[in-house]
Amino acid sequence: MSSRPQRPSSPGPEIRATPGAFPSTPAEDNSPTISSHYSLSQAVHARRAEFTKSRTIRVKVGTWNVAALSDTEKDVGGWFIGGKGVSDKLSGLRVTDEDDPKKDEHGNTLDLKDIESVAHQEARRTKKVSSLPRHDPGSLPGGDDIDIYVLGLQEIVDINSPTEALRPFVDPHPAKKWKRAVIEALPDGYCRIADQQLIGLLLLVYASPAIAPTITSVSSTSVGTGLMGYMGNKGAVTTRIVLGETTRLVFINCHLAAGTDKNMVDRRNWDAQQILNRTKFEPVYDGSGVLEEFGPGIGDEDFAFWFGDLNYRLDSLPADDVRRLLMLHTRNEYDSGVLSSKKIESELSKLPNATISGSNHRSSEDSGFSSNTAFTSSSEQSSVTLPVDPHSDPASLQTTLSSLLPHDQLHMQMRARKAFHDGWREGPINFLPTYKYDVGSVGMFDSSEKRRGPSWCDRILYRTRKDVLDYERKVREEDEAKKRDEELQARGVAKAIADDEDVLFDYDPETDGAENDYDENLDADPGVVVTKLGYEDRLHLDYYTSHQRVLSSDHKPLDAVFTLTYDAVDTDLKAQIHQEVARELDKAENEGRPGVTIVVDHHSPDHDGSTNDDPTSASFEGVNFGHVRYDQPKTRGITIANTGRVPATFGFVDRPSGEHQNGASPPWLSIEFDRPSNNQNSNANALQEYTLPPGDALTVDLTLRITSISQVRLLNDSSQPHLEDVLVLRVTNGRDHFIPIRATWLPSSFGRSIDKLIRIPEGGVRKLQHQRPHGSSGGSSTLRN
Repeated sequence: MSSRPQRPSSPGPEIRATPGAFPSTPAEDNSPTISSHYSLSQAVHARRAEFTKSRTIRVKVGTWNVAALSDTEKDVGGWFIGGKGVSDKLSGLRVTDEDDPKKDEHGNTLDLKDIESVAHQEARRTKKVSSLPRHDPGSLPGGDDIDIYVLGLQEIVDINSPTEALRPFVDPHPAKKWKRAVIEALPDGYCRIADQQLIGLLLLVYASPAIAPTITSVSSTSVGTGLMGYMGNKGAVTTRIVLGETTRLVFINCHLAAGTDKNMVDRRNWDAQQILNRTKFEPVYDGSGVLEEFGPGIGDEDFAFWFGDLNYRLDSLPADDVRRLLMLHTRNEYDSGVLSSKKIESELSKLPNATISGSNHRSSEDSGFSSNTAFTSSSEQSSVTLPVDPHSDPASLQTTLSSLLPHDQLHMQMRARKAFHDGWREGPINFLPTYKYDVGSVGMFDSSEKRRGPSWCDRILYRTRKDVLDYERKVREEDEAKKRDEELQARGVAKAIADDEDVLFDYDPETDGAENDYDENLDADPGVVVTKLGYEDRLHLDYYTSHQRVLSSDHKPLDAVFTLTYDAVDTDLKAQIHQEVARELDKAENEGRPGVTIVVDHHSPDHDGSTNDDPTSASFEGVNFGHVRYDQPKTRGITIANTGRVPATFGFVDRPSGEHQNGASPPWLSIEFDRPSNNQNSNANALQEYTLPPGDALTVDLTLRITSISQVRLLNDSSQPHLEDVLVLRVTNGRDHFIPIRATWLPSSFGRSIDKLIRIPEGGVRKLQHQRPHGSSGGSSTLRN
């Protein structure tokens, strides 16, 4: 968050050369705070509970490596938007809702039994139409049940081609067909919020008509980690959005380094760290309405979703053994005689002691795919059915997956704190590995010469701000524990404790708490997440599964559905609160600003009985000295009262610049306060300031005295012998007060030449102002001898 800027401190006369300018010197520690854009925004943010409303939406995140195969875009609408292509048995859970039957486009209720069989689906598969099974009503939430769709694609072009991998620019043409396919499948009104492409990587974000207007601060960027560490054949495309002016979401679609060599694991870790370090977004406005000084990166958000082809494999397991073990389960999707079934049976025949018949094995497998299945006792007369826990059934798919997951490189790297260990989590994996399959097959793993081992290459990870803070706190606690242990060892206390039989512990923060088994509680509800702006949100993972019956790529698509509850700003209420706060701050500012009132003491008639012939003197609001004579002082008084609520510091400053105008007052006027100034011992030419507490007042005497002969001559020769000037009283952190000064000059014989004096008419020198020039017509004047 940007700090509040401070005005530079410098002497008043240099900064404020123009009277009436806004104060530029900073207030003292005991001075009131002047309202500004920052304090206004902060005050509005403090009342955020009054203009925010809780809102719950669903976010669907999908990822798919399309292997640069043509016509794969024909499937994206069905599996990603429609939720189709999920195999209940091979996903390990029932994702359909029996109380909410699906209907086709004509409104007819669809029965899951009507879904096209795997054999028919594979047999009719062509590139011209979607490979999804017919009559599939969709098993996952989709359509207008989802508020934000986030799709990450990999290899939309052939990244192994040198032409594509070394292309110095991104060709947007391949992305157009994907954008068109997604928007055609979305309900009416959904719009694209962001899209970002890096060679073969494509990230698309869409939002519903109700949510799209509330999304702001959209920023997308790319990081290449491929050839030479920077090319775009590998890397990530990332988008940051702000939801409802309160919640920051980041979506990361990546493709990490491929390969099964041991050193490629480190390269994948390096790729992930590069993406974290080099991703930077455009700055956003914080809760105080201040634009952040630097663009945030990954880690500054409230919720992050990292997905794509992470390419982590199964470690320390022979590829053929894993393939055959998993095909013991996928064989049950096929009828005998189907091409894929023949391939699978051929593979399984190579297993030692493969004596179990296909039909018997399928019967056993059907009893262990989901928690809703049941088995019947061997007695035909018994009608009692008992539920079977897939994790406890040794023949179930879930038991097989649980035995493989401890060898997953990603989980191993997370436990070793080498990658994705700083708060990242993943939902339970109850589905088959997403890679690598024969194109056009539901369950036939790679049968090519390479016979690549199945792996969960495609993943969807997520974390909250709370996850990050919890991890950082854990690291701090471990560091503190290490320091304490080192201090004890340095003092020799550790040995004494070890000898004590009552103390039985040996704590190593590096290894303690590490689990060798797959953690099935990775998707535990994190509870309330306090966002960066102080709001309380919640995120829950609803579904996490693959779409096994998508046949057009050697990767199976994967998606996850989240429920996000967050506080969203009501713009109308915020505008109303903003106006209220602005009025309150304006009132507080005016009351907190120092203010003085100046009262001019009206003078009595001159002691010599002379009158002021100026007809405007009665309406003059300044200090009027009336008639003045040479070397005869006249004094007028003004009262300055502090009518504000805070102490007021003030003083007379230089008048507006002009000819013969230097200093705080003209040379014929002196100013005297009834008390010493704050800086009475400083330079006499320095600004003399005075401070009044609230309710106090002081008197200032203004004395006018003409003693300069040159000034007398100017006044005697003037056709309008008036003295006029303006005094400027400056209030620190307040406004300037302008005090007009006026006096009427009575002509004098002082300063006149002998030639003029001998022509003075009867009545004295003051008659000269009405005398005609010598030699004029209309008679002559009588002059003194």
